[in-house]
Formats: sequence, structure tokens, C-alpha cells
Amino acid sequence: MKITFLGTGTSLGVPMVACNCAVCRSIDPRDKRLRSAVLVETKGRNIIIDIGPDFRQQMLRAEVQDIDDVLITHEHRDHINGIDEVRAFNFICEKNIPLYATARVHAAIREGFSYIFDNTYPGLPQITQHTIAAYQNFNLGDVCIQVFEVMHYQLPVLGFRINDFSYITDANFMDDRALEIIAGSKILVLNALRKEPHISHFTLREAIEMAQKINAEQTYFTHISHQLGKHAEVSSILPPNIHLAYDGLSLVC
Repeated sequence: MKITFLGTGTSLGVPMVACNCAVCRSIDPRDKRLRSAVLVETKGRNIIIDIGPDFRQQMLRAEVQDIDDVLITHEHRDHINGIDEVRAFNFICEKNIPLYATARVHAAIREGFSYIFDNTYPGLPQITQHTIAAYQNFNLGDVCIQVFEVMHYQLPVLGFRINDFSYITDANFMDDRALEIIAGSKILVLNALRKEPHISHFTLREAIEMAQKINAEQTYFTHISHQLGKHAEVSSILPPNIHLAYDGLSLVC
């Protein structure tokens, strides 16, 4: 199984034209972070987790030719706003794109993207909605998706385990039930927003503590804001088996 980080950033601290912060001025390509998403390639399937506003750029950069499935963690716009760009894959691959999310998230998509459900207009994005729920596992072909739930302040967010890979974004709490599913992962991806406290995200210190509690073989932090700092500087203070992910990083699990 191959895992590619399509993006490791967040809307909090996305580079702006007038921004003059150290991260925006960095010449290290690892500091150029699009919104968080990953591509999982396993058993002949291309599975995308989250489809944010940078989706088109991410697909072009990673040279993705086909999508089999899209998993959505939650309905915040930095995780769903790329849905309109699905139309390119509809055209090239001549198929609807299956999208897996909770009933709540599907309702938000139908409200926010109501126009794509107007079947009388040609060329609209074509998705097929499949409803999933936390702690109800399901299969995509021969691939088993284990679904669990974490909390993003008061908003439930889905996490996914695929084989020995677990993916968590936008969280600041997970209970014992979620931890049981994650236990034994070889690769864990976990959000680490910044050093300062935040109402709905793990800080760097909290993410390190959670990573050490879970004790995966390797942990990679994602959903990184510019407020966390530059890749090289933060990496230098991390424990040996904990890393900052970066856009384009590929792992084999």
C-alpha cells in the first residue's frame, strides 16, 4: 500500500499574496502546504481522503489519472470544497465518483453544492453518495475500511484505518474506542496545528503526547498551520519516530 500526502496544510495560515511570514518566505519546498488530503493506493484502487479547495492542483501535481473512491472526514469547507473539480474525472474516466461520508456531511454537501444535483444541466460534477457511520466498517472492493470517530471540539469527525495505516485530521480528543481501533498501526497520521492552544485542534505538544500514547511505528503530523513554523525547525525537536509530513511525501505501508 502506498500513501501520498496530497496536502498537509490548513486554511489557518494558508499562504496569501501579502503574507510576509517566515513560512511563506521559506525556500524549502516542504513549507509549501496545500490543504490536507491523502491518496491511498492499494489493491488496484485509488482512494482519496478529503477533497478540499486545492483538489485540482493536487491531482495535477500528483499526476493522478483516476479516482475510485473519496472518503470525507467532515463537512468543513477546507475538506469538501474541491467537489466541483470532480467533473474532470467524470469526463476522462466516464463514471460517477463514489463519495463516502456520514448522513450529516452528505446533507451539508447537498445544501452547499445543490446545483450539482440538478440533473437537467449537462457537465455538472457527478458523484454517487454512500452513507457511512463511525464504527461501521465497510469494504471498497477487497479493501476494508475501518471507521472510527474523533472530536473536533464539539463536531464529530471520522477517522479511517486501512490495513496498518490510520488517518486522523481536525481533532483534539479521541476516546478509548477509537484508540482501540488505531492500536497497532504501523503508520499514524495525526493533526498538529500549532504550538499555541486551540479550541478544536491538537497543539504540537498534545499531538506528540497522543502519538506516544498510541505508539505507532511511525507517526506523521498533518493539518499544519504556518503558525507551527518551518519544517526543518520543527522536525529538529521531534522524537525519533515522529515526523512532520509534507506535500508530496510518499510512504509504503
